[in-house]
Amino acid sequence: MKTAESCCLSPVTDSFTVTVCVSRCTTGDSVQLVEQSLDTNLLNNAVRLHLSHCSVLPGGLVVQETLSNVIILVSTNQSVHRLVLPHPTRMYRSELVTELHMQSIFTDVGKLSLHEPSHSAIIPSIVGQNGSPSTSTAWLSESGEAHYALASPAGGIRVVSLPPLGTQGSVSVVELKRSSMMLRLSGWMPSSIRGEQSPADLALSLAVRELEQDTFIFALCQDHKLRMWSIREQACLLEADMLDYVPSCRGLKRQSGTAHRLRVSSSLSGLCVCVYLSVPQRGQFTVLQLVATDNNRYSLDHISSLFTTQETLVDFSLTSTDIWAVWVDESNNTVVKYINFEHNTAGQWNQVFVQPAPEEEVHIGVDQDPRETYLDVIFSPLHFTSSAIVKALQIYRRGSQRSVDPSWDNLKKEVTVAVETELQSSVTEFEFSQEEYRQLQVEFWSKFYACCLQYQEVQSLPLGLSVSYSTGLVCLLKKGFVSFLLPCFAVDHLYLSSDECLFSEEETPITEDPDLSRDLLQLVQCLRLVSDAVSGGMAYEMEKALEHLESPERAAELVLENLLSNDEENVIEDIQNKLQDIRNPIAAMMVLLREMDLETDSDVGVDGLVLPGLNLRISLSQLLGSSCAVSVVCQAVCHLAMTRTLFCRDLLILQKLYLRFGDNMFLGGGAQLLQLQQDLIPRSSNLLSSYYLLKHISQSLASCVPIDIIDANLQHLTVLELSDTPALSTNRSVPSPQTVLELFYQTAARKLVISQIYCQQQSSSVLLWSHMISNVVILLAQLLWPSNSGFQFPECLMGNCQYTQLQEYVRLIGPWCQVNIGSCRFMLGQCYLANGEGQKALQCFQEAATEVEKEEFLIRLTGTEEEEVASTPRLQYYNKVLRLLEDVCLPELVIQLASLAITEAVSDINSQAALWTRIFKHHLDLGHNSEAYEALTQNPDSSMQQDCLRQLVVVLCERSQLQDLVQFSYVNLHDEVVGIIESRARGLDLLAHNYYELLYSFHINRHNFRKAGSVMFELGMRLGREVRTRLGLQKQVNCYLAALNCLRLIRPEYAWIVQPVSGAMYERPGASPKRNSDGDFSSEPVKRQVDILELKDLEKEYVVSRSRLTLAQHHPPSAAIAGSASAEEMVTLLVQTGLFDLALSICQTFKLNLTSVFEGLTFKCIKLQFGGEEAQNEAWSWLAANQLSSVVNTKESSATDEAWQLLASYLDRYPSANARHHRCVISKLLSHGVPLPDWLIKSYKEVDAACLLRLYLNFDLLDAAAELVLEYVDALLGRGHQYFGIERPLSATSSSVWLPYTSIDQLLHTLNETQTNSSVYNKVRDKLDDYHKLVEQTTKRRLVAQ
Repeated sequence: MKTAESCCLSPVTDSFTVTVCVSRCTTGDSVQLVEQSLDTNLLNNAVRLHLSHCSVLPGGLVVQETLSNVIILVSTNQSVHRLVLPHPTRMYRSELVTELHMQSIFTDVGKLSLHEPSHSAIIPSIVGQNGSPSTSTAWLSESGEAHYALASPAGGIRVVSLPPLGTQGSVSVVELKRSSMMLRLSGWMPSSIRGEQSPADLALSLAVRELEQDTFIFALCQDHKLRMWSIREQACLLEADMLDYVPSCRGLKRQSGTAHRLRVSSSLSGLCVCVYLSVPQRGQFTVLQLVATDNNRYSLDHISSLFTTQETLVDFSLTSTDIWAVWVDESNNTVVKYINFEHNTAGQWNQVFVQPAPEEEVHIGVDQDPRETYLDVIFSPLHFTSSAIVKALQIYRRGSQRSVDPSWDNLKKEVTVAVETELQSSVTEFEFSQEEYRQLQVEFWSKFYACCLQYQEVQSLPLGLSVSYSTGLVCLLKKGFVSFLLPCFAVDHLYLSSDECLFSEEETPITEDPDLSRDLLQLVQCLRLVSDAVSGGMAYEMEKALEHLESPERAAELVLENLLSNDEENVIEDIQNKLQDIRNPIAAMMVLLREMDLETDSDVGVDGLVLPGLNLRISLSQLLGSSCAVSVVCQAVCHLAMTRTLFCRDLLILQKLYLRFGDNMFLGGGAQLLQLQQDLIPRSSNLLSSYYLLKHISQSLASCVPIDIIDANLQHLTVLELSDTPALSTNRSVPSPQTVLELFYQTAARKLVISQIYCQQQSSSVLLWSHMISNVVILLAQLLWPSNSGFQFPECLMGNCQYTQLQEYVRLIGPWCQVNIGSCRFMLGQCYLANGEGQKALQCFQEAATEVEKEEFLIRLTGTEEEEVASTPRLQYYNKVLRLLEDVCLPELVIQLASLAITEAVSDINSQAALWTRIFKHHLDLGHNSEAYEALTQNPDSSMQQDCLRQLVVVLCERSQLQDLVQFSYVNLHDEVVGIIESRARGLDLLAHNYYELLYSFHINRHNFRKAGSVMFELGMRLGREVRTRLGLQKQVNCYLAALNCLRLIRPEYAWIVQPVSGAMYERPGASPKRNSDGDFSSEPVKRQVDILELKDLEKEYVVSRSRLTLAQHHPPSAAIAGSASAEEMVTLLVQTGLFDLALSICQTFKLNLTSVFEGLTFKCIKLQFGGEEAQNEAWSWLAANQLSSVVNTKESSATDEAWQLLASYLDRYPSANARHHRCVISKLLSHGVPLPDWLIKSYKEVDAACLLRLYLNFDLLDAAAELVLEYVDALLGRGHQYFGIERPLSATSSSVWLPYTSIDQLLHTLNETQTNSSVYNKVRDKLDDYHKLVEQTTKRRLVAQ
């Protein structure tokens, strides 16, 4: 046995209702509890309680609430239990709860024990009684006690009571027996039955109510009698036979009742009791009111008796005014109805239009794939629950596998695999025609579809009904889910009502005019006839026509043609007869169209709304925000759209039929026919398209979006300044698909709708469910209505990356909707951008530009410009789109759109400059150098032009596209280009950039050779100071050589350049004109003298630079100091390295003394003279770098010999006055104590023997000096005079000769003082005496000769 109940807890926050539903389902020994909230998603909200060896009694599960707790009372056949759970409003200390998910009251239920002594009790058994109680009920008293009323199997009621929470007490049991009642009321009873219980007294249904400090138990018994027991008195105070209220009850008294039900409810007039008597072929609801009389006596007043023909009552609920009931008919369909039991004299039940079951057959078009069609239908949001599909899949697989992942996408894959596998396994032939395979697909998919239908029907079986007394919320508990009943709008009610109800109605709330109301009812009856006549195939064709954007009017005409040609049952004639009874069809149609048109003048939004206080605002942020509420609201919109789509379809067909009938159907004649044709039919067509669009939106599934696409979309929204954060959809708590409507409601619409409802709510009373949900549905539908100015839905789709759905939305409204045309084109452009179709996107953006100043979305798009405001909104729009295109890296489209925007900015110089700058930038990025230069020249702003020019130079240099850069004409920009290149050249690293070479080429290309030479010379100077490497020296040589070539190409009088001043060759870019690099105020600039460099000066610099390079090549460490070395310093460095040829060359070029060169070479010779083999080997490297003697030696010479030979060759090659070079060499040798080579002495004697003598004396070489004096005197006397450079010796006819007497006297004096040299002294003395004698003789002869 399986029973179910549900209740509604309705905590109130200010004037808004937070509804929590607790659904209860009992099956044997288990109880399943599910808590659902319409505001927040609840965690751990389902629990199953297992009661070992017990079975839950009918009515044995009661949920009651106190201020701080929700208490669940459970009655079984053997025990009673009490579960104490926290109240939802007490779950959190603060009322300001803003979490998307909250814990359910069942979260900690696992910590509770069902058998805890203070919360449970064993029902004591009675001797002689067998069987279990037939039914039960439970309640909490005002004192907090838990009472359980159990219907005894032999009649009577046993009440078990548990003490209040937190108090010590024992379990009490009270037996309520008939005998007490009889003694109280009549005072007599046959002894045979007094004190005994008859089986006729068996209670079938119990209800409890506390009144006047007493508790009354109402029991509807098997003998059709209602008995009321008092707990205080422990007696039966009232007994009434319900058959007294049943007409034609003959024979019923002999039958015992088995399915009677009882409900009680409080009303304004008192306590009402509703009894349902289940009799064959019919059922009766009897509503009675309890009336208190004197002496604690009570009676029942009959209010009404209501009859129904439904056979199987599942459950019913009684409110203060209505009876709500749910049945199951013969076809196992759910039937829900309600009726006002006080003011319904006709006894007419009101229909509740439950969600229709899915169609038993799926229509597959010729051009459709059966598998895709069935998958679309099966996994449509409104057709099947996931549990039904899982069950069908298990049966289809014959239980061989179980689904591991219950997610919707995975379930879809498993279904596909299962059906296709079954199809393949049944195939025995290897070849099929396409049509045969299609038939096989239809066969197997229809089989699985039938399984889904079967289990969906099982899931939809009703189990219970509950009505919230405070809010009016009606819940229908089914086997697989909970359904919420929503109010039906008047126009939908007319269309959906059964023929019986429609014929019985005489007025409608749509209009107060009775004649118009009658016409409306007649017109709706005609529409019902049209609806019944339209076959499934015709309906399918009509829907496909709407999907393919064909004219609805033309599609209606085709359907009408089909109706006329296949009218076998004379439906058209019946319709015509009914139409003739309508006095004013035009007015009736206009009323219907007005009721269905959701167009509104005011935009549903938050602008201008009065915001509530903080607490209420946070409550509003959660109201109707749970997944359950989202599903309820969006399904309501879907059903509204589906119903009115059919309504508008049938109305359009009927209007076309009116045109067929002509003037005869209109009392107004041709004018009304013309109004129908020109006004009403287009309006109906537009409404049909609009509601089809809403239907499509409510059934289209949202796509799962990868995180990278979300990030990219967020960046795009940031560029457009439309949203700070993306409106990301939350994960649903149940495995079902999310439609785009649900996505829209969750992320954007709910906040707007709830705020609007708050502003419309005037009083502080509780907002009733029927009123609130109706407003929510209508306001949500208005947000979606394409003819309204609001554009929130497409914005939401864009913000959530639903590009495919957004494209379909724009496609569906394109041909007929004239609102937000430009905004839709913009959104379509966004979709094309996301799909990589840039050119299409650009076309859409251009089309949207014409509506910029007309549509709210585009106005808002252009109104958030933070930069300098453009002159026109269209230019602001173009700027936004340009930034968007730049963000997605589509420079070609940026160029196209910017070129178009320039035509709009004829009078706006600033905008023109910005657009030309954009065009330049993207042409340059694309490598379109010529186009970039052209855009640069068109820029009207000089500062932007300068920036672009600088960027052009830099980028082309980095790309090494120098040919393009040099060849541009630069009309009126020549000096700017030169300045930019010079600034870049002087401000950047020399080796990393080639701006000097670029500038050189620039001047060469324009035949400005002097400028080119100056650039190269400046580069050479900087290289010497900043790049002190071998590579830098090489570049320096090339620079000076290039500068020389440039000056040699021009006339000599112009072959000069201005030398950059050392240390101030160029100004640093961005340097302050007032402060130095330390930040201090600089002194007044010093007027510097300008130095002019001519060709010869450059040649000198070239020589030095060449020597630097050679030095670095032979001795790399010297490169660091040679870069900026002067000529004198270079000579020293070259001598140290052994590059004597270069050193001599520099000395000659700069007219420097060669002494340092000879001294350096002499020192190297000395080192070689006394060095070892290692020194010899090292000497060959620098010896090879100098030009050695061309004399071929026959014997092998050493490095020392070569060095002496090099020194000798230099002395011969570079003579000097007074043999200065010889003297420095000899001085160097003598200072180091090295004997003079014979060749050196010989060569020096020929030049300056006297100086040689002085050198000997300076270094105390007395013997060598004495010998030199002897030889020199002999030379004067004619012996070996040629070795001293004396042409003719001493004679009377020769020229005068002389002796260095001072030096000789010094020698003689020194020799005389030294005793060891006495013999040498005598020799010199004697030789001088001989010389003096000869001089005397020669003098006399010359005198005689004169």
